[in-house]
Amino acid sequence: MNTEFEFPHEPGHRIAYVRSVAVKDLPKEVQSQVGELKTLYAVHSEEGERLALVSDRKMAFVLARQHDLDPVTVH
Repeated sequence: MNTEFEFPHEPGHRIAYVRSVAVKDLPKEVQSQVGELKTLYAVHSEEGERLALVSDRKMAFVLARQHDLDPVTVH
């Protein structure tokens, strides 16, 4: 089924993409800073640039909203 869907998005606001990241897939220098965590959450710009890595999903959404971004989850 190919039906276009207009996702709700406030005009003038930018989207931030939030996704989980396995710590083992990150550079060794980052891995050494996260302790025992196995998963972090990355916040990305619309262009795909990684803006931040945080320890939990809720924090990623709060961080995006604090910077006037509309967070959405990606897989």
